[in-house]
Amino acid sequence: MKTWLGPPGLVCALGSGIAEVRARLHAGDTSGMRPRAGWIAGRTPVLGAYEGVLPEWPGHIPAHHRTRNNRLLLAAARQIEPALRNALARHGAHRVAVVLGTSTSGVDDNVDAFRSLAADNAWPAAYDYRRQALSSPSAFLSDWLGATGPAYTLSTACTSSARALITARHLLAMGVCDAVVCGGADSLCRLTINGFAALGAVADTLCRPFSAHRAGINIGEAGVVFLMERDPAAPGSVALLGGGGSSDAWHMSAPDPSGAGAAKAMRAALQDACVEPEAVGWINLHGTATEHNDAMESLAVQAIFPDLDVPCASTKALTGHTLGAAGALEAALAWLTLDPANRDGALPPHVWDAQPDPALPRLSFSTAGHRYPPGCARVAMSNSFAFGGNNTTLILGSAA
Repeated sequence: MKTWLGPPGLVCALGSGIAEVRARLHAGDTSGMRPRAGWIAGRTPVLGAYEGVLPEWPGHIPAHHRTRNNRLLLAAARQIEPALRNALARHGAHRVAVVLGTSTSGVDDNVDAFRSLAADNAWPAAYDYRRQALSSPSAFLSDWLGATGPAYTLSTACTSSARALITARHLLAMGVCDAVVCGGADSLCRLTINGFAALGAVADTLCRPFSAHRAGINIGEAGVVFLMERDPAAPGSVALLGGGGSSDAWHMSAPDPSGAGAAKAMRAALQDACVEPEAVGWINLHGTATEHNDAMESLAVQAIFPDLDVPCASTKALTGHTLGAAGALEAALAWLTLDPANRDGALPPHVWDAQPDPALPRLSFSTAGHRYPPGCARVAMSNSFAFGGNNTTLILGSAA
């Protein structure tokens, strides 16, 4: 079933809103990716923070929902608030669902409480677990919007918000609701940053996906919100043609080196979308710039697109790896390439040092000169892969 994604609201290291993010995306602007102290002891890793102004809290939002994670969501949702409220008016509050993805929710807002527990062996009086509850993003956004349909948050590590989009599509297909507010958010968080550092996966320099000199990820933060419906209510809507997933459970934190699980998700998405590999005009790669992810993803892409030279790029050097928000953020970046406002079909550049790893299959990385093929519908694939062998692929297409 084809479902439709209206224009996204989004905030990330590339900026805020469609116009700013689109301009900086196509320019390959990495200015939001900077060394930042205070996150890892003795190091200044490159991180992708959103530095814009965040909205003030509406008075009725309870204190336990007032986290940075939820403010990123609110900033994104405010950008498309008229469309969201119009959906409530058309369908009724009980027919509008909220499905989001996150990996940490508001854990970082409780850091001081954890320090107090370690020092005093007791929680401080102000500690409130609900700040970090995984249910908080969807509960908060439902409360703010006044939607009373199903509301829940998915947490499958770095596929969380891609899974949220697939789940939203399923809810519409089953007739559970008529519109879904979907997407995800993850704020910078000491827990995850130091966790990845403990795995030796965090780079102190700008990440270089698929390079012979890749040295690990840059973590970022983002909030992304879409309105998904069966019919395109908003001008310029883009179709979510299909999605697929797999769960190979190869290892707790390392991917199957053969890429078999990733390839299975990509095949499932193409089949669900009724799209042949030859029709895909651009791939937004997961491309974390870690040794193992890039190697296995190269093999998976080669298996699905042998000798097709499909333009592809990782956008991680522009936004950082936004973890639970990454799937929705990269779907939003694909959305921008499919939007009719992108008249010439320009594709974002793959930002790296242009030093390919000779041990990896060759990929056709997009540059500023790449375009979707003229005269046919544009189709984009967006990959998201996570710990535990949790793999997800989305297929998006233009309205043409």
